[in-house]
Amino acid sequence: MRLVSAFAIGLIFGLGISISGMIDPAKVLNFFDLAGTWDPSLAFVMAGALAVAIPGYRLVLGRPLPTLAPRFELPETQHIDQRLILGSAAFGIGWGIAGYCPGGALPALGTGEASVFVFVAALIAGMLAARWLQARYPARKPA
Repeated sequence: MRLVSAFAIGLIFGLGISISGMIDPAKVLNFFDLAGTWDPSLAFVMAGALAVAIPGYRLVLGRPLPTLAPRFELPETQHIDQRLILGSAAFGIGWGIAGYCPGGALPALGTGEASVFVFVAALIAGMLAARWLQARYPARKPA
């Protein structure tokens, strides 16, 4: 049932990203072009996502346990460290350069555009490199 639920949630997310046009990297890049061909539609998509997510989190986290899991999987720390900042910066820079974020790139694979496949391959390579670096240089616990 967990697999079916994950598939359904991913399908709904992918459809939303596709219908909103966020699989088009030009649409995303135009959001960042404030002095040129600015397109505010990404802000509306994000606002819509927040309008659903905020009450959803309140509702779900108000329950003693999740429906399809033995416990909630939440971040263990709220500490802002170098790894978080560097990872966020890499995410933002990659999104700004390519026009794809990981969530939007996966549904965009269905377009067959070569640039999406290059982006996803680079994303996977980056994730593997990050795992290798984390294994080689484990994070130090804050004092």
